[in-house]
Amino acid sequence: MSKSYPDKVSIVEVGPRDGLQNEKAQVSTAHKIALVNLLAEAGLKRIETGSFVSPKWVPQMADSAAVFAGITRKPVAVYSALTPNIKGFDNAVAAGADEVAVFGAASEAFSQKNINCSIAESLERFTPVMEAAKAQNIRVRGYVSCVLGCPYEGDVSPQSVAEVTRTLLDMGCYEVSLGDTIGTGTPVKTAAMLAAVLEVAPASALAAHFHDTYGQALANLLVALEHGISTIDSAVAGLGGCPYAQGASGNVATEDVLYMLNGMGIDTGVSMDILLEATRHISGVIQRPPVSKVAVAMGVK
Repeated sequence: MSKSYPDKVSIVEVGPRDGLQNEKAQVSTAHKIALVNLLAEAGLKRIETGSFVSPKWVPQMADSAAVFAGITRKPVAVYSALTPNIKGFDNAVAAGADEVAVFGAASEAFSQKNINCSIAESLERFTPVMEAAKAQNIRVRGYVSCVLGCPYEGDVSPQSVAEVTRTLLDMGCYEVSLGDTIGTGTPVKTAAMLAAVLEVAPASALAAHFHDTYGQALANLLVALEHGISTIDSAVAGLGGCPYAQGASGNVATEDVLYMLNGMGIDTGVSMDILLEATRHISGVIQRPPVSKVAVAMGVK
């Protein structure tokens, strides 16, 4: 494959949801609102703002409606929410989410352990959400977790990832985000997985969501860019530990992704200076230094 890269990349900022959800520190609604506003100010146009799931399971996201109510919306930005079922979807719409996301797994063991049902059953549960979203003209993004490895069954077949991706697109998702949930993927594995997925979906309908648990995220993202993928999920300050690896970092840091893309001459529309303000803000709130290499190199405490 020739090493040609996209001219532009859309960064999906998942820190306020996927990041904070896996942080132990409780973050106030006001601090979450300030974080989302800073991220939008930095030029991020797609921000995962909250999650409408049972507070019993994800207490950190219990105030998502209040966060949506409190943010200062930029007309160019899309503020999205994770909605696992129709109740979550209705609550997200009532809160003013511009877009919603549903999630499936590429690993049967992960699906059974996490939500007590098979992959096929988990995807069937989204049918009411997809129907309601279509009726209300709300776009739905799909997530596939464990695309490069599973904490319970180890390696995951690229074919499995391709099948779940195709199912989500056939159901009506406009884009599918491929998640290396435990961050065990390496560039060769990433290339094999993407080769299988690109047989069933165009690169324009895919996003890369790679965790940095083992320090492989940027290398894997480079492979995704080489395969024509131009949407990348990341979290400011590298928020979000990996729940399956004690002490491990989770999401790849937005600053690190931005530094790499800037250095490659790829346009994102994101300001590093304002992004680092957001890093400074949230790192102070959760009282831990950012795991982002760029933030550390630039002296963000």
